[in-house]
Amino acid sequence: MFERSLVQDGPQDGPRDGFGRVEAARDVARGGLAPGLPLVVDLDGTLIRSDLLIESFFAEIGGDPRAILALARAVPRGKAAIKHHLGTADLDVARLPYDPAVLDWIGAARAAGRPVYLASASNAVLVQKIADHLGLFDGWFASDHAVNLSGAAKADRLVAAFGANGFEYIGNHADDLPVWARARRAVAVRLAPGARRRLVAMTPDAVFLPEAGTDRVTRVRTWARLLRVHQYAKNALVFVPLLMAHRFDGPAFLAALLAFVAFSLCASSVYLINDLIDIEADRAHPTKRNRPLASGRVPLVQAMLAAPLLFGAALAVSLTVSGAFTAVILGYFALTSAYSFSLKRKMLVDVVTLAGLYTIRVVGGGVAVGAVLSDWLLAFSLFMFMSLALIKRYTELTSRLDRGLPSPTNRNYELSDLPIVAALAAAAGYNAVVVLSLYLSSEAVTQLYSRPKLLWCVGPVILYWISRALLMAHRRMMHDDPIVFALRDRVSLVTAATVGALVLAAI
Repeated sequence: MFERSLVQDGPQDGPRDGFGRVEAARDVARGGLAPGLPLVVDLDGTLIRSDLLIESFFAEIGGDPRAILALARAVPRGKAAIKHHLGTADLDVARLPYDPAVLDWIGAARAAGRPVYLASASNAVLVQKIADHLGLFDGWFASDHAVNLSGAAKADRLVAAFGANGFEYIGNHADDLPVWARARRAVAVRLAPGARRRLVAMTPDAVFLPEAGTDRVTRVRTWARLLRVHQYAKNALVFVPLLMAHRFDGPAFLAALLAFVAFSLCASSVYLINDLIDIEADRAHPTKRNRPLASGRVPLVQAMLAAPLLFGAALAVSLTVSGAFTAVILGYFALTSAYSFSLKRKMLVDVVTLAGLYTIRVVGGGVAVGAVLSDWLLAFSLFMFMSLALIKRYTELTSRLDRGLPSPTNRNYELSDLPIVAALAAAAGYNAVVVLSLYLSSEAVTQLYSRPKLLWCVGPVILYWISRALLMAHRRMMHDDPIVFALRDRVSLVTAATVGALVLAAI
């Protein structure tokens, strides 16, 4: 399909970031090319550091998982029909991660008086939205309900429009090799090593645009952030039953350590799924927009492949612990997936679910080491983590309020709910201390501790920390995640050390 589009305001002639990238691109773009030679730009993975098909898919099922049934009916009709079905996804094209180097190349071509066209295998509805938004293109090519404009099909369409060797083409994938083979000049960005070698063998004078953040250290840090490695500290809850049961033997510690690894791998797999579903909402968030998937620093297809691999690894590790512990991991994965797809959008159900997910970690630790969990411990955990989940929601709402943003679209809370959320957080945290006090009054304590009176000092310490956490959130000094705040906050670390010292002294 081919259409003309009205050209809106063109790019600025000056450098975009003070380093003269436009001027450098203009010099290369002009070299050895006819002044009127059309520049054709690929969309997915080239103009944007993302994939509209994957984004549309997760936007569709993220809003309603039952939508996958309607999508399944389009599968027998081929990839073009699938794209056509997903082409109605309501994506905010203004927030897509556009590649600065490609935009500079387009700006250089336009400054040289060359026509520029957008050619994509994505559906025409989305391609037109992007072309209209940018206003940089003289026309566009896209897939429709019958034709998937990729590979040889795209090459044939461009040759029909401009003639063999009658255009310059920017792409990013091995699927673009047939197009590059029939272009006057090949320009590539983020091309995989194998495809890069094939392109150089076919077109030795191919141009490769610069890529930021491709060194090994940066990639490792990016993936660590994507997998939320810093969140693994939450999984230390699996050691709580071991400590409460005074099981300090080697086999018990090894079982708890394996449980920690299994929960960490499983959590990372769900974090990937959650980020894929929430990519639109993350781009609209003041801080989450910098996440690796939302910003385009990690290809979506890599995240899709990593999620099942991590989950499979989590199951493999859990099986080395016990079958019962594997059942806990499966239950954890099912509940976190339900949270990602649906429960997080339901008022208060989301925070109860988060509290349950934390408590499941404690249950998993008890199952792994074979410790009997007391009702007191489970009740204390549920109330304590309910408080932390509510503080998390309170912090998110205050962040939006301070930035003048509207109520979140992916959470069923209003900015006017702030006082109620704070009150509920305080109530849940204080109830956790009430449960602790009732436990300390029971006979079970005297059987486990030689100096149980010392444990009464734990209650005031926890009351202090909960109250301080709420004040920090009210003063806008709380991290998006209270657990991360606790791990980085010196007072919180001292508080945790004090509680630990009191428990050990009571033994």
